[in-house]
Amino acid sequence: MERVRGVRELPLFPLPVVLFPGVPLPLHIFEPRYRKMIDDIRVGNNFFGLSYFDSSASDTELPPAGHVGCVAEVTETQSLPDGRSNILTIGIIRYRVEDYVQRGDPYLVAKVSFFEDEEETEEQLSESSQDVAETFTRIARAVRIINDERATLPDISDTEPQRLSFLVAAAMEIDAELKQELLEVRFTSERLQRLSDMLTRAVTSYEERARIHELAKGNGHGGTKIEIP
Repeated sequence: MERVRGVRELPLFPLPVVLFPGVPLPLHIFEPRYRKMIDDIRVGNNFFGLSYFDSSASDTELPPAGHVGCVAEVTETQSLPDGRSNILTIGIIRYRVEDYVQRGDPYLVAKVSFFEDEEETEEQLSESSQDVAETFTRIARAVRIINDERATLPDISDTEPQRLSFLVAAAMEIDAELKQELLEVRFTSERLQRLSDMLTRAVTSYEERARIHELAKGNGHGGTKIEIP
């Protein structure tokens, strides 16, 4: 919250992706209006809002007021000779759009309020957090076997519960609409419970596929992502 203290208005970049706090996201900037947006924020705080919006599946031309998005901070920029650029961003904090601001910019600008998860006791979070970390690691280990990857998995068992819930939600191959629902949840315990339910439904299938792959290695295989039914 300290990072955005004093910020009242935020340039918005509507995209059909969901960004979570603490999660990196590379982007390719090519539209003139967003080139202008990146130039403008570079002389300020390097912040813009990434709002989930799929124009092909919407009856409106822009995300509605009241929607929830995530502040993106530009941490690296690679400028290309033709004016396009590749940027690396990281999610900072969630926001709610209160209203749109008309100030003559070619991109959207919104008046926003920021929020974090509600406070909960360690007892409310520790068990769910441990379950999510363990089950996700089991699935990740199975996926590595299926893809013949042998690198060591990072230990996420001690990750702070809210951060863990965002990292796991971002890593899972689920519909963007469901990711958006998880982004909007304001209780870490609820987000962890939803994640635990989805991971529990998937883990047995992945481990069985990994077992079969080990038995049938050499008969051909393809890449696999973590897809949650």
